[in-house]
Amino acid sequence: MARVLIAGCGYVGSVLGSRLAAEGHTVWGLRRDPAGLPETITGIGCDLRGSELETHLPDELDWVFYAVGADSFTEPAYRNAYVDGMNNLLQALRRKNAAPKRVVFTSSTGVYHQQDGEWVDETSPTEPTQFSGQYVLEGERLVRESPFPSTAVRFGGIYGPGRSRLITQVRNGEAVCPEGPPRYINLIHRDDCAGVLAHLMTLDSPAECYLAVDCEPTERGAILRWTAHRLGLPEPPSSPDASSGGRGGSNKRCSNARLLASGYHFRYPTFRDGYEALIRDGEA
Repeated sequence: MARVLIAGCGYVGSVLGSRLAAEGHTVWGLRRDPAGLPETITGIGCDLRGSELETHLPDELDWVFYAVGADSFTEPAYRNAYVDGMNNLLQALRRKNAAPKRVVFTSSTGVYHQQDGEWVDETSPTEPTQFSGQYVLEGERLVRESPFPSTAVRFGGIYGPGRSRLITQVRNGEAVCPEGPPRYINLIHRDDCAGVLAHLMTLDSPAECYLAVDCEPTERGAILRWTAHRLGLPEPPSSPDASSGGRGGSNKRCSNARLLASGYHFRYPTFRDGYEALIRDGEA
């Protein structure tokens, strides 16, 4: 069994930690306020950017998951989360003479700049024009160039219990379908996010990068119309001025072929599977 640290043990990290603890691993969850963590996760309360971080780190860690997210869509928030925090943790691990088998960095499909609905994979160019993607890509570089074996996992838009904005928009009559060329959304359910991260621990030699999205990039309007039909509501109206729902106008289709080839099986392979579960269970 492994000794695992989850830095930024929040929406995804808590589910991952609970799953790993249930499998018999020893799990620590690090965040500023550990109150409310599942009881099977040992909480560590500290700031990832603090000068004494190394004194809080457990000894003999086997796996380190960096699952920090920005707390607002601002440059300082993204720099703090994906660059400063990552750099400080790597330095603390070095000073502690740690030797984890792997450090896993939760990245984002925001590192891609493609705008025309083209397919992208782990080998596609990453030239983000938005600060958000630029800082996330810098975090990838830091962990890749560290002395530790590492993997970056580029997650699509994460949804799940408590995070079902599109369903809420349809239910409240606020949804509007965009007109014009298709604009694609790449989604992944929270439970599959945790599943993908746990899956990496089962691989003999994980790749340096994986795209973690479900199996069907889908046009935003199609998602809204399906949701309306499922809820028994009229289809949302269409407008050429409707927001694409993304930041910076991103529009690409992300391939999860490498992840599937590694042996991962999705619990929710499409948005329909995940949304159906949320609606059925009253979590959206």
